[in-house]
Amino acid sequence: MKCIKSLITLVLAISLPAVAMAAPADWPKKLTIGLIPTESSSHMTDRWDNLHKYLEKKLGLPVELKTSTDYNGVITAMQFKHIDLAYFGPKSYVEAAQRANAECFAIEVSPDGTNGYHSLMIAKKGSTVTSIQAAKGKTFAFVDPNSTSGMLVPTVYFVKEMKVEPEKFFSKVIYSGSHEASMLAVKSGKVDAAAVSDIDMRRGEGKYWKREKDFTVLWTSKLIPGSNMAYRKDLPESLKKALKDAFLSYNDKEGLKQLKIMKYAAVSDDVYDPIREQIEVKKQLTKK
Repeated sequence: MKCIKSLITLVLAISLPAVAMAAPADWPKKLTIGLIPTESSSHMTDRWDNLHKYLEKKLGLPVELKTSTDYNGVITAMQFKHIDLAYFGPKSYVEAAQRANAECFAIEVSPDGTNGYHSLMIAKKGSTVTSIQAAKGKTFAFVDPNSTSGMLVPTVYFVKEMKVEPEKFFSKVIYSGSHEASMLAVKSGKVDAAAVSDIDMRRGEGKYWKREKDFTVLWTSKLIPGSNMAYRKDLPESLKKALKDAFLSYNDKEGLKQLKIMKYAAVSDDVYDPIREQIEVKKQLTKK
């Protein structure tokens, strides 16, 4: 009996520290991740399913995914500490860094190996809109006021390069709420043209649309710094390190295929300084 008790004590002595290492006392009981709505909430959670399960296993914590109806909802959720980390686009990250104490730690690497993506302006294949000039007087969809490729970058192009205001150039301007919604609106003819991201175009390719069959690309931007993962700066240092290590070591082929990325890479806040400059340019241009 003494031998059995000693064995149980030894097993507990070995296993308990391992549990403690997996979830230290100063970590939250549950990790909550916010996701900006680049597509419908169900599509977002489906795409994240593999990574979600990996994080729970890697960190030893329950992980909850939260979506929002708009980008600002995710920023506000972090500001009031309702989420611990989030998936942000470049502009929404810059806003979150300013308002919500966010700090980026991992950037998406595109399938071609670049740490970035492009804004596209698209129209329905076969329509009369075959150039941006041909879209004058037509209906146009932006994604969200805090979208980089779906609002900021194309707006700067309109105002700075074309010398036009979108609200006056087009007959009607709407915000669709997501890149997916904008592309489906163009495909169905609900709007004549839209600004979207090429990475979200890839994510729906073959499932919701076929780029060559359904769309005409009117304009492609220069490379934009990639979307990122960012945590609240006030999280425990050990948790922040564990999160960074988890994302940078994520190499599940099926999970990365679902996300339509090659991998995650380390990133620092200054990578998004060009986005801050674009925001300032937009502010100055729209004042004139």
